[in-house]
Amino acid sequence: MDPWRSRVVTLADGRALSLAEFGPADGFPILWFHGTPGARRQVPPAAIEFADATGVRIIGVERPGVGHSSPHHYDRISGFAADVEQVLDALELTQVGLIGLSGGGPYVLAVCAALPDRVVAAAVLGGVGPSAGPEKVPSGSGIIPLLRKVSPLLTLVREPVAALMSLGLRVAAPVADRAFDVYLAVGPRSDRELLARPEMRQMFVDDLLSAGRVSFRAMAYDAVLFSRWWGFDVADITTPVYLWHGDDDLVIPLSHGERMAALLPNSRLSVVPGQGHLAMLDAAEEAIEMILAVRDDGPGSPAVSSPAR
Repeated sequence: MDPWRSRVVTLADGRALSLAEFGPADGFPILWFHGTPGARRQVPPAAIEFADATGVRIIGVERPGVGHSSPHHYDRISGFAADVEQVLDALELTQVGLIGLSGGGPYVLAVCAALPDRVVAAAVLGGVGPSAGPEKVPSGSGIIPLLRKVSPLLTLVREPVAALMSLGLRVAAPVADRAFDVYLAVGPRSDRELLARPEMRQMFVDDLLSAGRVSFRAMAYDAVLFSRWWGFDVADITTPVYLWHGDDDLVIPLSHGERMAALLPNSRLSVVPGQGHLAMLDAAEEAIEMILAVRDDGPGSPAVSSPAR
């Protein structure tokens, strides 16, 4: 039996956001925002087991355009927070923790900025930093500087590209395992090691294919939003935020994590030596522990009052 429960929340304008829930239904809720690409079931099996053991209810939230979540173009990443607020109200959740992987990181910060009274603490694993505005990450390697350069064109072709990606994933579904084998042969060492684990490989394939059977447009939507100002100032966020970033991350370079840590007034950055992008998923259990510690001890606890960078 799958260890998850599925539901769809209907928003005020009739759109749907699809969720996958793991762990005890009455546990402390932590919303999980998937990476780019990704969907609601992109949660490490070890984190699910840890959630069961610690009484945590993980809620994977699909962004618009992926899986059963309705397509929708936000003007800024900040627009996602209003949808999440409706999800919290529908599930009758007063306070939550947040965890975001990679492209889910900006969405974590958006919710922290908009709903400071409802977010106990948050964690960002290999997160994307701003590419525009006064807080942008200094130009460097990785994909984000490229997105900034092609932003006008990307906005114009977003929907056709999104449709092509959705179709492409459905066409590629029968050879998904072989595609992973190709990545294992050429990808960064730490990511190869993580994806070589049977449980992680199965999680990624299952997540992408289950979402792709319906819709897989969110990757193109994310790309447009990552190239714009996010719609809020990161430096104004007061929520405790823990960050993990590998110093060998070739997808989202360490400079993104360092920039976020420098901007966030109540943060802690853990630099993971010799590790790449997807390897940050191994920090999920520690992230859950830290969120629970803030919940139990309050925001003035020693764990967050003296950030380490």
